[in-house]
Amino acid sequence: MSAIRITSGFAETERAAVAALYWEAFARKLSFGLGPKTKGIAFLARVADPRFALCARSDTGALLGIAGYKTSEGALIGGGFSDLAAIYGLLGATWRAALLSVLERNLESGTLLMDGICVSREARGMGLGTALLRAIKDEASAQNCDDVRLDVIDSNPRAKALYEREGFVAGKTQSLGPLKHLFGFSTATEMRFILSL
Repeated sequence: MSAIRITSGFAETERAAVAALYWEAFARKLSFGLGPKTKGIAFLARVADPRFALCARSDTGALLGIAGYKTSEGALIGGGFSDLAAIYGLLGATWRAALLSVLERNLESGTLLMDGICVSREARGMGLGTALLRAIKDEASAQNCDDVRLDVIDSNPRAKALYEREGFVAGKTQSLGPLKHLFGFSTATEMRFILSL
C-alpha cells in the first residue's frame, strides 16, 4: 500500500471532488432534501469549507477521503438559505430549509462535532476511515476540546463498529418517526470519545 498522508483543508479546485465524495457517502440521507444529484453536488461544492476538513491523500496528492467537522467557528458543510436559493430557487429553498433543519445538530462548548467521513470507492479497505477518525481526535485535542461527538445512523452498522473500536461510547438514540421514509434511516445514536486530559 502506498503511503497515505492526512492534510488539513482542500484547494478551491477540489471543491467538486469533495462534494462528489460527500454525496456518494451520504446520498441516501440527503437525496430527498438536496436532490437531484447534480444539484445536490452543486450545493455541497458551494458551501464546503476547507477550514473544517481533514483529507486523506495518496503519495501523489490525490484526494482519497475526507473527514469533516463542526466547531463554534463553522463546519465542513454549512450554508444558509441564500445558498439553497442559489441552487434550488426560492420555493425549493423554502421547503428544503425546513426539512434539513431536522438533521441539524446542536454544538456544545468544548465539543468537536464530526461532520462525516467519506472514502472514495477505490480506496476502501485501506484503513482510511480509521486514519481519518484518528486525525479528527487529534484535531479535537489540538483545539483543546473535551470530547468528539458524532451521530451514527441505524442503517450504517459498519461505521458504528469502527467508532466503537476507536473508543467512542454510545449515548442517547433519537428516532426520526415518520420522517424515516424521507431520510432512509430510523434512528441516530449519539457517540462520544472523551479526550484524555
